[in-house]
Amino acid sequence: MDLNSFTTFKTLGEINTAISQAASLDAALKAGLKIIRDNLDAEMAVIWFYDKEGDKKLHPSYWVAPNDITDRVHAVGEGAVGRSYQNQKAIRSLWFETDPDVATQADFEGIEISSAICAPFSSPFEDYGVVQVVNKAGGGRFTEDDADVIEIMSMLVAQAISKNESRFEMWEHGEPVIELRGITREFQNGDTISKILRGINLDVYEGEFLVLLGESGCGKSTLLNIIGGMDKATSGEFRCFGQDFSNADRDMLTEYRRHNIGFIFQSYNLMPNLNAYQNLALIAELVDDPLPIEDALESVGMAEKARSYPSRLSGGQQQRICIARALVKRPKLILADEPTAALDYTTSIEVLTALEKVVAGGTTMIMVTHNEEIARMANRVVRLRGGLLHEVTVNRHPAKAADLVW
Repeated sequence: MDLNSFTTFKTLGEINTAISQAASLDAALKAGLKIIRDNLDAEMAVIWFYDKEGDKKLHPSYWVAPNDITDRVHAVGEGAVGRSYQNQKAIRSLWFETDPDVATQADFEGIEISSAICAPFSSPFEDYGVVQVVNKAGGGRFTEDDADVIEIMSMLVAQAISKNESRFEMWEHGEPVIELRGITREFQNGDTISKILRGINLDVYEGEFLVLLGESGCGKSTLLNIIGGMDKATSGEFRCFGQDFSNADRDMLTEYRRHNIGFIFQSYNLMPNLNAYQNLALIAELVDDPLPIEDALESVGMAEKARSYPSRLSGGQQQRICIARALVKRPKLILADEPTAALDYTTSIEVLTALEKVVAGGTTMIMVTHNEEIARMANRVVRLRGGLLHEVTVNRHPAKAADLVW
């Protein structure tokens, strides 16, 4: 390492500060990887954990990349990631041509690999996993100094692992219920074409709580609308519950929404001239086997408000009625678009607690939110940027609604 490199010491100083200030190991790893990626100008970066209690393979926990690699694993000793873990040595494939094996191990479909670094992170007592960075932005190559930074970062991460957090618990997810491949969405206004989604590849799993994050205009609500059958992709493949909806017509999408999807909106959308019970009854008439309305209201703590009209309910109470309205369909999937945006903190926690119970019951849920704290409840957090997947986090220990603070 060039000891006179200001950038190198600046990077290591930022990493050390981020790790020491992090509230948890997950937060430390995420913060460290972000700093590495930004300072090394890497296109992609991944933290792989070794599942010593399960399949004895390396699984992704956090990554910055345009593809969903949740289901990718690496066997110990195979490829760059597996060899780095097995030998507990960094593998510096600074020029891909000298180590073509890194191509299969980078696991980013459709992306040409030119340069990559893998470095293990371990304590004296346990080998935890591997940190991997792929491709210098702009077509450049990583340097030996870059590789030194990765190795030292990995050592700092290992030092941050306390005895209480030394056991990495893998997320055991169900089968994919939603499969998105190359999803794009364009809108034309005169001669101007706005590209909102630029090729989304994502799976959503049975029983998962998935949060979509990102700045305004990044495409998260558009993606939610496509999944919910309220909008159609310009191109790409969309499968849900084993059925292909890539070229679905209006009638097919209507039936899909009616029998599979429960919606929760920021603006509630309750019928003002109907009481809570009647609002649910209106939806119950659309499906063959609705949940009893009394049970739906009871599940969100609103049974005593069954005869109340929306104008006599607080914002939090109206939103809980909306949750009950979604549940009455017995949906396979619930889509929630900023469900707490109009609520204060206390009321938001009440609503999130109700949603927490829904997920605990086995219902798959996708939520769009701007609130980073709410994302701590999710099994996975997917951040969009510029119409593409930007980063994905697997939460090993999802937070309870009651533990959130903002």
